[in-house]
Amino acid sequence: MKHGLAFALPALLALPLAACSQPAPPADNAPVVSGEPLASRPVMIGTEGPQLPACASTSRVKAGGTDVYWAPGETRAIKAKLAANTPVSLCEATDDDAWFGVVFPAPGGDPAFCDITRAVRTPREYQGPCRWGWIKGGTVQLGA
Repeated sequence: MKHGLAFALPALLALPLAACSQPAPPADNAPVVSGEPLASRPVMIGTEGPQLPACASTSRVKAGGTDVYWAPGETRAIKAKLAANTPVSLCEATDDDAWFGVVFPAPGGDPAFCDITRAVRTPREYQGPCRWGWIKGGTVQLGA
C-alpha cells in the first residue's frame, strides 16, 4: 500500500503543472463580427470643468429602453441593454449630440455608488466602479 501511495503522490503533484503548460487558445476563438474591428472609446468624466460634478446630468431612459455601445457610432456590438426609466448619468456628448457617453449602475444598483457626483480637476476616462458606454441621442429624457 505504501508503494502505491508513493507512486501516486508524484503523479498527482504533476497534474497541476501539466494543466499550466497548456497553450493559450488560438486568436480565432474570438466572436465573429462582420466589418472592421470594433471600436471602443471610454467615457470621459469632468468635461464640464472642475467646479461641476464629474457627470453633470442625470437622466432616465425613455420608454422602449436603449442599447449601450462600446463607442459613439459603433452599432455592431451591444455592450448592455437598459430598460425604460433606468437612471443614467450623462458625462459627455458628441459634437452633434447624436451620442451620449453615460455611466450607470449594474441592475438593481444605486447610482450614488458610481462616484461621479464630485468634481474632478481635469477630464479623464471613467474607470468604475459602475458600468459605462455610449447611447444614441434621443433615447433618454434629459434631467429626469
